[in-house]
This record gives sequence, C-alpha cells and structure tokens, in this order.
Amino acid sequence: MPSADHEYPPLAFVDIETTGSHFERDRITELGIKSLIHGQVETWESLINPQTFIPQNIQILTGIRPEMVSRQPPFEDLATEIARELEGKIFVAHNARFDYGFLKASFKRVGIDFKPKVLCTVKLSRLLFPEQARHNLDTIISAHRLQISARHRALGDADLLLQFWRVCEAKLGREALLKAVNQLIGNASLPPNIDKALVDSIPDKPGCYIFYGENKVPLYIGKSISLRSRVMGHFQGALTLRKEMKLSLQVRDIDWIETSGELGALILESRLIKERMPSMNIKLRRSKDLCAWKLELDEAGVLMPNLVGHRELDPGAQENLYGLFYSKREANSYLKAIAKKYRLCEALLGLEKRVEGKACFGYQVKQCGGACIGDSSIELHNLQLKTALELFQVQVWPYSGPIAIKEASHMHVVDRWRYLGTAVNEGELYELADSGEGEFDLDIYKILKKALAGSFKSQVIPLMAKPTA
Repeated sequence: MPSADHEYPPLAFVDIETTGSHFERDRITELGIKSLIHGQVETWESLINPQTFIPQNIQILTGIRPEMVSRQPPFEDLATEIARELEGKIFVAHNARFDYGFLKASFKRVGIDFKPKVLCTVKLSRLLFPEQARHNLDTIISAHRLQISARHRALGDADLLLQFWRVCEAKLGREALLKAVNQLIGNASLPPNIDKALVDSIPDKPGCYIFYGENKVPLYIGKSISLRSRVMGHFQGALTLRKEMKLSLQVRDIDWIETSGELGALILESRLIKERMPSMNIKLRRSKDLCAWKLELDEAGVLMPNLVGHRELDPGAQENLYGLFYSKREANSYLKAIAKKYRLCEALLGLEKRVEGKACFGYQVKQCGGACIGDSSIELHNLQLKTALELFQVQVWPYSGPIAIKEASHMHVVDRWRYLGTAVNEGELYELADSGEGEFDLDIYKILKKALAGSFKSQVIPLMAKPTA
C-alpha cells in the first residue's frame, strides 16, 4: 500500500461533446465524468439538450443526433448536480482549456462561479513522455495501447483519460506522478505546448512578442510595456475568450524582442506584422500605393480636391494634403462621405459631372446645400470643405531635418515621418541620419505624430550635421 503522503487528491476525468468550438455561442450536448477517489471509480454521464442546432459534421463525428437530445434536460436543469459532482476534485481533461472553458461559460450563464484546479493531460503527457513527437489523444491511445470503448463520446473519452492516468502510475509510480501533478497544477494557465521555463525567461520589460504555431509559422505578434505579463494575459484570457483559446491551443513557441519603451514597441510591432504576416493579426497594409487629396482653386474660385497619386506623393514635405488613402476607391468613398455629412456639392467636388447652372443630383434629393446653382455661396462651400478636411490634414514635417527621439537609453531616428532606425550610441545615430530615404509608412506616421504631440515632444534632438572632432 502506498503511504498517505503519496495519496492523490480526488480526481474528475472529464470530457464533453459540443455543437461547435465557440463556447459563448455553441452548447454542450454530452458530459461524461469518471471520478477517482481513494482508488474507487465513480461514473456520471448525461446527454444534454443544447437547445440549438447540431451541425451535420458534428453529428457524424460524435454520433449525437438532434432526436437523441431533444427530450434530455438542458444544462441549466443539470447545473447544480454537475457542480456537486465536480466539487472538491481536480478537473482533468485533454486540452483542458476547451472542456473547462465550455463548462465555466455554461455555469456562468446560470450564476455559478466554477473555479476548480485544472490538470491538462496534454501537458502531463509532454512532461512525462517528452520523447513522443505528438500528444494528441489519438497518439496517446496508440502509444500506450489504451482500450477504446466509444471514441468521441464523452464518457468513452473520459475513460481513456483514466486509462492514461493508470498507465502513468504503472510506468512512473505514484510519487513521481503526484509530483508531476503538483508541478502542472501550479502552472495551469499555461498552454499545453508551452513550458513554464520558457515563459519564466520572458522579461517583464517593453517589447514585442511573437507566437509561433507548427513549423515556426507566425500566429500572432503583439507589443507591451510588460512582456511576460502580457503573454500570460493571453493564456489567462483563453479560459473565457474564444480567440485567446484558439491562439493558446495552436501556439508551439514564443519569441520576443526587447525595446527601450512603448514607442519602440509600437514601431517594431507595426513593422513585424507587415514583414511576417501572422495569421491571427489584423492585416496591416504597406504604404507603397498611398494617395491623398490636395485642395486647389479653379478658375471660378471653387476649391477642388485633386487626387495626388503615390508617384507624386511626398508626405511630410507637401503642404495642403488631406487623408492618405490606400486606394483611389477608398479616397473617393471618403470624399463622398464628407459630402453627405456636410451637404457639400458632389459636382463641385468632381465626384459627378458638373453642368454650369444645373443642379447636381444631391440637390434634387436634398443632400446638397445648393452651391452648384447659387443657393449658397461658393465661399461658404469652400469653407465647409476645408473645415471638414482639416482633421485629416497630413502634417508637414515640423523640423528642418532628421531628429532623434530619446527613449530611455535608445534614440529613434526619424526624418519627414520616416523611421530610419534606432541607435544606441552617437556613431549609429548619425549613420542612420545619413542613411538616405526611408520608406513612408502610414501606421508609423500615425504613431510618430501622436508621440511628438505628446510626452515625446520634449525628447527631440535635432540632427543637423555630424559633429566634427
């Protein structure tokens, strides 16, 4: 008999079947629990009426059809009984975030706060059998010759977890298994494929982090002034947010790059997302084909917006530019929205054909103030247009040459809103300043504009010429 020191706490091996993967929208269709208490096994199982559609592919996978659950109780009728069944036990599941996330959300909807200790058998397999290439349930079944009774049914899969537990105990002994459990429960918020040592090595400093999936494919890039805390925030959020759960289940490795502060992190994040195109980031567009509106007076004194294409565009050097758009279509859509909001004349804006003395279409449907036929003055129309566009004016570079923006021990070198690089000493500083034209990037322009209008305004050092010895 093992000593009391090596006795396991009560364990609940849990598996659920659901209508899909979204635990806020989808619902549980079956729950199976195999509890192990002082060596004795207790079983609880039930089909559950999801009160929603079960997709055909899910029916094929699980064998659970609508007619099987239509007369079964909904989760709210079973919630108290299920909570009692799981109370005081370690919650054991494969890819535990999925099962735990669904149950936590389901309990929350009926006003029950569900907070068990959680043990993931993916993590347990990785810890105890590191020589295995994969740790999904099918691989574990094959590697340890587990006996399948009902694959993809809740109680059948819960039984597989109990069998795996007993294999671990037989191969390693109770003491080693209990030690592994204690180690993993202390790190229950980490994804199954990420080691605690890796997360512990991430500094709590400013910078960017990169989550990788299989084959080192970038999944997500983010920035923070506290890298480790932000990374852990993703994994804790995975218990309640579908996007974070999806990310957590796919992540296989984490990399990071430290920066001098928040400004450096913002710039680096923008550049990395464009370079590496991670699948779970909002795609940021490159700024090679930008265009902008330029206001010019025509012979009749009408202020006309003329589109400046990317070949003639030089943001930061040109005055009287408005907007910055990724395409002509986007620029026209914006101008039409301005016209509608301020009741401007689309004919005078060049958005429709202008016929002298004839009302535009907008005037006929009461969306134009009538400047096209003299009901309101051209001067007023010009003023309204300038006022509408003023917030979107592209700022002319306010310095006579390149500058360095000091952030902690680093210097971000910028010229005409173009980021040239970050220097850590004087030699690098002037080398970057003299390096020539940088590429204009709209996202970095917005970052720099906000920074120089705020707290970094006093951290600017002009770089006119390299000092001589």
